[in-house]
Amino acid sequence: MTGRALAGDDGVRPLKEGWRMVKVVLTVAAVYLGAIGVALLVVPAQFGVDAVPDDPTSELIALLRLLGGPFLGIAVLDWMWRTMDSSQGRRAVLLANLVGFGFVAANDVVGVLTGDARDLARVFLVVHLAFTAAFVVALRREADQPVTSEGAA
Repeated sequence: MTGRALAGDDGVRPLKEGWRMVKVVLTVAAVYLGAIGVALLVVPAQFGVDAVPDDPTSELIALLRLLGGPFLGIAVLDWMWRTMDSSQGRRAVLLANLVGFGFVAANDVVGVLTGDARDLARVFLVVHLAFTAAFVVALRREADQPVTSEGAA
C-alpha cells in the first residue's frame, strides 16, 4: 500500500491514511466489545448496575452470560480484520459494526429521551454515537481504497 488514491474534490490522499484510521476504529471497537463480553460472562449482575435487580434470578444471569458470547465473537472478528487489506469482506465487517452501533445508539437516544434508560445510559449514548460516527467515517475512507477480492493481508 504505497500508492495514492483519489480522494474526491480535494485531490489525492495517501492510501495509508484511510487504512490507519480503519485499523484504529476496528482495534478500539474490538477492545470495547471484548471488555463488554467478558463483563457479561464474568460479572453480569455488576455489569447491569441499575438495570439488573439486587437479587437477580439465575435465568436472568444466564441470559446476560449468553449475550457475552456474541460480543466476544464480534470483538475477535474486528481484531482479525483490523490489519487486513481493503476488501469486500472488510467493508462488510465495517458495515456490520455501523449497523450494530447505530441501532444501539438509537436505543440509547430513545431511552435517554423518554427517561426509561438508567442514568449510565447517557455515558453509553455518547460512546455509541462516537462509534457510529467513526464507522461512518471508516466506511467512507474504506471506499477510497482499492478492493481485493479475498481480503487477505
